[in-house]
Amino acid sequence: MADLNGHEGGNAGNGQGKPKGPGKGDAPLAEGMEGRGWAKGNAGLQNTPRAQDRPGVPSAWDRIGQVARTDKGRRFTTLLHHVYNIETLREAYFSLKREAAPGVDGETWQSYGEQLEGNLADLSERLRRGAYRAKPVRRVFIPKPDGRQRPLGVTTLEDKVVQRALVRVLNCIYEVDFVGFSYGFRPGRKAHDALDALCLGIERRKVNWVLDADVRGFFDAIDHALLVKLIEYRIADRRVVRLIQKWLSAGVLVDGEWVRSEKGTPQGGGISPLLANIYLHYAFDLWVRDWRRQATGDVIVVRYADDFIVGFQHEQEARRFLTELRERLAQYRLELHPDKTRLIEFGARAASDRKRGGRGKPETFNFLGFTHACGKTRKGRFTVLRRTERKRVRAKLQEIKAALRHRWHHPMPEVGRWLASVIRGHINYFAVPRNYEPAAAFRHEVIKLWRRGLCRRSQKAHVTWSHMLRIAEAWLPRVRIMHPYPSQRLAL
Repeated sequence: MADLNGHEGGNAGNGQGKPKGPGKGDAPLAEGMEGRGWAKGNAGLQNTPRAQDRPGVPSAWDRIGQVARTDKGRRFTTLLHHVYNIETLREAYFSLKREAAPGVDGETWQSYGEQLEGNLADLSERLRRGAYRAKPVRRVFIPKPDGRQRPLGVTTLEDKVVQRALVRVLNCIYEVDFVGFSYGFRPGRKAHDALDALCLGIERRKVNWVLDADVRGFFDAIDHALLVKLIEYRIADRRVVRLIQKWLSAGVLVDGEWVRSEKGTPQGGGISPLLANIYLHYAFDLWVRDWRRQATGDVIVVRYADDFIVGFQHEQEARRFLTELRERLAQYRLELHPDKTRLIEFGARAASDRKRGGRGKPETFNFLGFTHACGKTRKGRFTVLRRTERKRVRAKLQEIKAALRHRWHHPMPEVGRWLASVIRGHINYFAVPRNYEPAAAFRHEVIKLWRRGLCRRSQKAHVTWSHMLRIAEAWLPRVRIMHPYPSQRLAL
């Protein structure tokens, strides 16, 4: 195969030919010898410049993607040198959040950058020699909208840099492999792309039943050994595989105690979203793509991370799919959440069919923060209505209320700028077509909380509503629809 620098080498499998597919019992590849470094005096350039009047040589990322696109079964044997390249590591460092919480070593983005070039050179050398060691992940918990706690992993800054660099390289390969209905944590794809694809699929296809599914504790249930086998189906560079295994086996720190983990990838790590997509690509995406081809009716699929929606034309096929899906996920040590997985009537015919059978209005389902319901346009055509999920609004308002208690005596411009950023973020995500009223109601509730806080600054403080509306007009942004209709976004 090509060595990703434009030269032809031996077979991709190191003389063994193409490997068997995933799930065939392949033994994980052992860690091999570390490759050679750069020759003295040669910079590790990712792009070769040319004269201005000539087209540039394709970048390293373009070459990797070209090889991956040419042969979907090709295994890549030489990738690590792209990871420990100084330019790649520097780009990864500057792409990190400046104010992110430090890991177990206490290193911050600012302190690491004080001697950035020396630190990156040392990191690159350790990666090249195989002396790099992953550090444990610091476990923290954040509240979920339903009141439960979501575990997050805080990795060290150096691990973040290396993970971000490796993701940059692997994305060139897996973006070629990933299917079109997968949207979560992929470059150039946003949550609103998934939302619009779902709405347009339900409106334009013959969808009468919707499966709203969620994988139970997905990020904590990923089997490490099986994940490595799936990665080796495309990646034959043993050093890269070993690097991923180091992060998987690094363990987590819970209340100061180190805990070894045999499964799962901590949410919050830079490599976790990509590993999750790789796992579900083989466990779910490829299987669904083949299943859909033999279906007699229309089937639509939209997946964002471990949340996915599947629409069906026929009830019988929907129930058969759900049964076979449980069996498929069990092969990959996964299971559907019993409380968050439902098969409901939903679509253009759902309202009339349920009314005819005396079953009331069609049910709704939640996806990516929106409650989806059956509705009609002003011309009487079927459409999917999207409303902000109520539990998310309640949780956010409770969070704002608690934060305002600590800001009652702060200067009004400071509080105004903070609340403006909160409302602006809410509008940027939830202000979709036909969701103006819920977005405006959220802004109104924030104004009420702010007024209550201003009135409690002292016993004599009292802010009338007319005065409060003038304050809100001065500091808080107005609500307006920020997103186009699904058909406009997808240019149909």
